This record gives sequence, structure tokens and C-alpha cells, in this order.
Amino acid sequence: MSGQKTKDSTGNPLGSEYISSERLLLDFTNRGLVILSPESLGLPPGIHHQIYQKQKQAIREGKRIRPSTIPKILDIINSPGLVKACDQLVGKNWAIVPFSSSSITSGGSDQHWHKDDNAPRNSRKQRHHQAIQIEMLYYPQMVTDDMGPTATIPYSQYWTFNHEENHDNFAGADHLDFNYHLKGMESQTVSGPNSTYDPHDIVNRLTDHDLRMRQAVTDLQWPLVEPFEAAPLSAGSVILYSHNMFHRGNHRRDDWRTWQDNPRFMWRFWIYRTTDPSQPDTRDLLNSKIDWNNLGEDPLTNIDLTSVGSDLTTVWRYHYHWTKTGKGPPQVLSQDQKEAEKLGHQLRLKNDSAEPDRIGAAYRLANTVNSNLAVNILEDALYDTRENVRRAATYGLIAVGNQATETLIKAANSPLKWVRKAGVYALGDACELSEKVLETVSGRLEYDPSVYVRSVAAGSLGCLGRRSAATGIGNQLIPSCLKVLVDSLNKEENRLAMDLSQGRSIKFVRPTDESDVCEGGGFDLGLDRFQPVRSSVRENVLWSMVILCSKGSSILGSSLDITIEALKEVIQKDQNIISVGYAMDALSRLASIEGEEPIGSKSFMRLRNELFAILTDSPVQSLDTLSRSGLSLESLSRFTEPI
Repeated sequence: MSGQKTKDSTGNPLGSEYISSERLLLDFTNRGLVILSPESLGLPPGIHHQIYQKQKQAIREGKRIRPSTIPKILDIINSPGLVKACDQLVGKNWAIVPFSSSSITSGGSDQHWHKDDNAPRNSRKQRHHQAIQIEMLYYPQMVTDDMGPTATIPYSQYWTFNHEENHDNFAGADHLDFNYHLKGMESQTVSGPNSTYDPHDIVNRLTDHDLRMRQAVTDLQWPLVEPFEAAPLSAGSVILYSHNMFHRGNHRRDDWRTWQDNPRFMWRFWIYRTTDPSQPDTRDLLNSKIDWNNLGEDPLTNIDLTSVGSDLTTVWRYHYHWTKTGKGPPQVLSQDQKEAEKLGHQLRLKNDSAEPDRIGAAYRLANTVNSNLAVNILEDALYDTRENVRRAATYGLIAVGNQATETLIKAANSPLKWVRKAGVYALGDACELSEKVLETVSGRLEYDPSVYVRSVAAGSLGCLGRRSAATGIGNQLIPSCLKVLVDSLNKEENRLAMDLSQGRSIKFVRPTDESDVCEGGGFDLGLDRFQPVRSSVRENVLWSMVILCSKGSSILGSSLDITIEALKEVIQKDQNIISVGYAMDALSRLASIEGEEPIGSKSFMRLRNELFAILTDSPVQSLDTLSRSGLSLESLSRFTEPI
């Protein structure tokens, strides 16, 4: 298999029912990937074959494949076992990025290793280490080793590359080998009738493409990372993995003459958190104590975890604890000045191969009982001229938590754009919602000259409000968050998508005078109602509004009416189909999710009565998104297409 791990030691199909919820969280925290068996979903087994057959029929008839074409896919998204697993990983009432789902058919070509764009959709912002966004893959048919199984790099989700001044990664995919694109290798056929490779080399993973894929992973020199192909899988299997994990589409290695009758389909959905974890009973934490230095062998990848050092285990421990409690773990390291200075030096190690060392040092500093010393060292690193040092410092300050607030406010007001971006981002991921924090983040959204910084600020308002709703700290300011977001919608404008305005692939777009962040690829589904336009700021604003509207109408207070009207206007007038999808989700959640108090607002009562008329105002709806908004699957059936 030339180093490609594809199955457990028994050769049985991959997947677990994860009877132990703690094991699910542990595997996701460190490995970044879990596989759910079809039995664990809690659905009749015949549903997967039905979806598979309907999809084959739709393709024969030339139909666009989306949830409205095959509505049974909504049963998968809302299956009891999947909902339970996602509830644990990203909290209840999780949402799906609208119009991001896709059905991919494996064939004769390869993608290279990449991460999926890390904001709402093709809008670059710093990647959340916390479990804020995950991806779901669903396979309606069996996947064998030679059917182009999804290739992943477990244990890669906490490490990445520079992008701020590195235009190879401007579009947010964090490619391992950008020369693969420059040489046109992604457009070359690896297998199939037009392949120039020897069939023996295709079957045995010896083509130039295969060799280059493996070499790219080897060259990383990161601990534990090895290619892992997710196969064999039973029909109906689901993969959940970190939005930050390197992965790629894979070519088939079986007889191409069988592909048409035996297609390999995969559905992909982008899922994000709307509810923060809350502190459980302390006895639960005591009972779930984990020996991070004695994790043994990973049962899925067969990688030995006993040799990992504190740079990795400190990161894993933090995120395991955060996903359970919304807080970092108890600080257990008591470093003296000399040890802290050593970690400060480690923060500044050079080259991409040292990314785990830098990130590990930042988390270890955050884990010290001497938080003032840690903050001072991390703050100094935050102003370093090197992006990879600033990135590590940002994650370290997030791990410090609310004690880093003043440092992050100062950074968010820096004259240096990249420091402002880091500061306003970290405020969203780390701090309590207060008047001063709200003023700082709102100021960046309203006045910052950088589209990038404004986009990050928009997302941070949603994260701050989400945390406030979970903790009760600052929740009286949530209506003010909504007002700031609504005001931004009234100012920010859509632009022709960068791939179209620059006449090049989205992988090769570059920043412009109008926008210093990638604003994605444009699409309109061929509908006159929309245009291929994007706005990173508007989309992040609406992403945050979905999160805040998930808290129920009562928490919006004085901003309830203006929020309803703003969302209705987006649905009725916005030419950006993604923004319309977010607005539909937010409005549906507002109408469907009960708040703590009865609402007497006339506009709210009208919303409940007119919701479906408002949704129907658009010629297309993102049904997978709306199925998570509180609307019943039965009520959504009016939007499906006959097949």
C-alpha cells in the first residue's frame, strides 16, 4: 500500500458506533477525524440504497444534484445518531453553511492536499482551533480501497502555513504543494480511459501523482502525520472531521469501464457551532480524566501515540476540555522565568516544519499558573514581523482566555493591520462580552480600512454573543451586537467574485485595492434573481446573525424588529445567493426557536405567520441549511423537486 493506511488491522469496514461519547470527543480532539457507522445513525438501512439509486437516476436525467433533488438526504443530516455526535462536537442547534453542500463523484483525477476555505465560503479569516466548524461527508454506497476513497492527513488540523503575504494561500486552501497547481497536474487524468499511466502503477500507487502526494506529506516533518484513505466504508457511513484538516479528492484505481454503473458518490456539508459549551457537573470532569501521555495506539490509523510530547498533548488537552466546558483546563504547569523564556524562544523557531513547536510553545505558556508572565511573552510575539510567530501567539492568547483581554484590545487598535486582525479575531475566541470589548470589535467592523479586518470583526461579534448567551456574562449587550451587524449590512456592498473579476481560477486570485481578502468564487445557479457576487464582510455578518438568532427572539431585545427587517431585505433584494441563504436560516431560527420570554412584537408575530411566504420569495432555498433551522422536514417538502 506504499504507506497509505486505509483500514483497521482486521480489514473490516471502518466506523464505530461510539457508544462512549468521551471516546468520540477524544478521537476528534487529537486525530481530528471520526467515522460513524451506518448503524449508529438510527435510520432504516434501506435509505442509503434509495439515495444512491435516486442520485444515479438524477444524473442520467441531467439534473443538478442538491438536497432539493434528493430530499432523503435531509433524513441523513437529521438522523438521531448524527445529530447526537454533532451536538457533542459543536453544540446543539448547529447550522450548515448555505449552498455549500455538494455531491462529488470520484473519477480519474486528483486534488492536491489542501484545507477547505475557512470562513462562510471562500472568505479567508484565521482558522478557529476550537471546534467551531467541522465537515461532514456521507457515502450512500459502499466505498472500497480502489474506488477513490477520501484521502486525509489526521493530526494535521492544528498546523498551517502563512497566507497574509503569501499569495499562494490567499484563497484560504493552505496548499501543501502549490507547484502542483502551477504545473497543471490537478487537471491531468491519473486513471481512466485517457490516462497515460501504466495500469500496474495506478493500482499500486506508483504514478508520479501518487509519489508526489506522499512526498508532500513526508516533507512536512510534522509529528504523527501520515496519509490516511478512508476505506473500506459500508454504505451509509459518515465522516466528521475538523474544518482545518488537510485532505484531498482521490482518483479511482479500479476498472474504469465499471465506473458508470458503479459510481462512488460523496455528499459534503460544512457545519458550524451556534451554541457554546457550558460548564458540566465537576464530577463529570473528574470521571473523565485522561492520561494524555499514555493514549496507546490509535485504533483507526494504527499510529502510536505514546511517544508524543507536551507540545501536542497540551494542545489536545486544551481543546478536549474546551469542547466539554467552554473553558481551558486547569493550569497545571508552574514555569519559572527560565522555562518561560525557553518557550518564548521556541515560539520563534523558523520554517514550516517548526509549526507544531511554535503552536505547542504558545499553548504551554498559556497553561502556566503565571499568566502575567505568559501574557507578556505572548504579547511580545504578537508584534513579531513573522506571521507564523504572530499566529502562534494569537492561539496562545486565546488559550489564556479572558485574562488576555486588555492585551487583545490593544492589539485590535494597533496601526499594524495584521496585528489588528489577530487582536480582533482573538477577542472573539477568548473574551467575555463587555462594553469595552464590544466597542473595540464594533469599531473595527465599522471603520477599519481593511476588508479582511472588517470580515474578522463581523465573525467575532457572533462568537462573543454565542459565548455570552452560554455564560450569561454580558448578555444584555447582545442586542447591541445585532444593531452593529445590521448597521454593517446597510453599508457593506457586494463585489463581482474575484475569480470572475480577475479572469483566473480562485486558487490564483490576488488582493486588490478594493479587497485585501479573498472573496471567493461566484455562482448564481443560473437564476436571474442572483449575480456571481460576493462580500466577505456581509457573509460573516450574516453568519454571526444566524448564531445570535439561534438564541431565541427574547435575547435580541430592542434589536428584534430591526433584525427581522434587515434579514427580510437581504432575502428579497440581495444578489448574493450565499447571503440570502444565511438570512433565511437566521430568520427561520428566529421564528422557530423559543426564547425564554413571550414576545409581543408585531413584526415578530407577522414573521411567524409569513415565514414561508418570505422564504418562497426566493426561487431557490438551501434545504439542508433550513432543515437545521427549526423547520420540520415535512414543511420543507414544498420546496423539493420531483424525481
